[in-house]
Amino acid sequence: MPRVSTDQLAARRRQILDGARSCFADHGYEGATVRRLEQYTGLSRGAIFHYFRDKEALFLALAEQDATRMADVVAEQGLVQVMRDLLDSARTPGSGPDGDAGDRSWLGTRLEVSRRLRTDPEFRARWQAHSGALTAATRARLERQAAAGALRDDVPVPVLAQYLELVLEGLVSHLAMGLPAGDLDAVLDVVENGVRATSHTR
Repeated sequence: MPRVSTDQLAARRRQILDGARSCFADHGYEGATVRRLEQYTGLSRGAIFHYFRDKEALFLALAEQDATRMADVVAEQGLVQVMRDLLDSARTPGSGPDGDAGDRSWLGTRLEVSRRLRTDPEFRARWQAHSGALTAATRARLERQAAAGALRDDVPVPVLAQYLELVLEGLVSHLAMGLPAGDLDAVLDVVENGVRATSHTR
């Protein structure tokens, strides 16, 4: 296949994902009808579902994309930075089909994943195949920090990793309910300091 055709196929797939991301963020999974997906992507249903088997496959592709993105942030800056990014996203206005998807759409997808994990057992089973990257990246970074002496040594790394993941889920639930986010930067400071090595000995 000519290289230009491969590039065009990849560009079309990105177009679908970008449009669908905004649609899911604005309307949720159930509200993202095929008609709305057509409006947001600027493509027909035939074009959309040529690339993705159905709406759930499209949503899972977005969720997997986000999990990979978060894992990359974790590897470089840690899971608390992912939480800070999500918090910043919550303060960014939403976008319509003609607007910039931005980080707000990333948050929208994450909130919808969280909702569906609670309410849809079949989705939960499918999602488990995609969700390991974030956990692996979190544990790997914590192991590196522990080896460098930057991590508290009185709690095992797996426990610290689970603690951070629970805080992440709590933050997502807080944002999903539309609760005030004004003081959460200070809360995340406490979380971050809670896993670091102390500068003094007891």
